[in-house]
Amino acid sequence: MAIMDDIDSAIVRELQTDARQTNRELAARIGIAPSTCLERVRALKARGAITGYHAEISLPALNRHVQALVAVQIRPLSRAVIDDFKTYLYGLPEVLSAFILAGGDDVLVHVAVQDVEALHAFLMDRFTKRREVVSFRTSVIFEHTRNRVVAPLGEPRA
Repeated sequence: MAIMDDIDSAIVRELQTDARQTNRELAARIGIAPSTCLERVRALKARGAITGYHAEISLPALNRHVQALVAVQIRPLSRAVIDDFKTYLYGLPEVLSAFILAGGDDVLVHVAVQDVEALHAFLMDRFTKRREVVSFRTSVIFEHTRNRVVAPLGEPRA
């Protein structure tokens, strides 16, 4: 992957802050010509550095007041079983994201539901019925914060 220079990094930072700004606004904020900015954004998309744009959504506004992380152990542990479980997870409206892990747990699932009773029902109805799930642990999230702007790090590894 090509190394990002200061202009590419500024474009990525600005788009993460406000992806709805026009190319002209973006170019002005960075201090480059609009034609250069458009060319750079297109190149960043082509290289896979920019993979899409999205709207930030309030979970409570969608009646999802309780979030949890569910650490899942799966057996037998194989690519096919993990892939099938991931497909199952993404068919569930409660699931926000999933991480495939190394270590004691195999999958970490981020869910958001209406309330604690809905979380309990989700776990009992959706996880205990899966044959590949041998155990799971649930942690309720009190607060979720994240870094909204991700910057590139040093030189890529060979």
